[in-house]
Amino acid sequence: MTLTRRTVALSLAAMPVAPLSIAGAAFGDTAPTGISAADQALVDKAVAYLQDLAEAKGRFIQTDARGATSTGELFLKRPGKARFAYDPPSGLLVVSDGGAVAIADSRLKTFDSYPLGATPLSLFLAKTIRLDRGVRVTRVSRMSDGFAITARDGKKETAGELTLSFTDNPMSLAGWTVVDAQGRSTQVRISGLERASGLDPGLFVLKDPRPRNVGRGRL
Repeated sequence: MTLTRRTVALSLAAMPVAPLSIAGAAFGDTAPTGISAADQALVDKAVAYLQDLAEAKGRFIQTDARGATSTGELFLKRPGKARFAYDPPSGLLVVSDGGAVAIADSRLKTFDSYPLGATPLSLFLAKTIRLDRGVRVTRVSRMSDGFAITARDGKKETAGELTLSFTDNPMSLAGWTVVDAQGRSTQVRISGLERASGLDPGLFVLKDPRPRNVGRGRL
């Protein structure tokens, strides 16, 4: 169970790594190879929505590759900041402070940190919504209540993909699914997402609680 809890957290915040750095051409600048003008219009719609989402809060349900679920509360503050507080009995807390994503497990007494730009969170927390030039949109899927956009590494140097889901009427981020190099997927569904204002800055600060003489590092 220890490995499962940590894998769940990393799937939320740090997988896949290479395809999701923020640089290069804007997500909606030009029609990605292989998608239609109608699909591009939905991509542009998603970019405009995310760009306008300054502060928000809601609930999330996370399902890992084994079907195990975790729930919690989320807070978003663009650019760069997010907080995922898992409900008990989980001891997980995931916080992005704008530069790094920290993962603390109070039950295991562990603390790990990753660059924000190496995580899926960077896709919708960036000041300007962008994707690396080596990343391409491979699919735009329509559903009865919205649509989904799938992106992967266009250079094919890293396996895996990320799918962002949106609802229509009203337009809202519904969640995302991360598929790793082994084909294992982790899904995060968001419910009750609502715009907020004046969120406490302390929500987006997470310091390493361990004594300085304890070894610190990444997984």
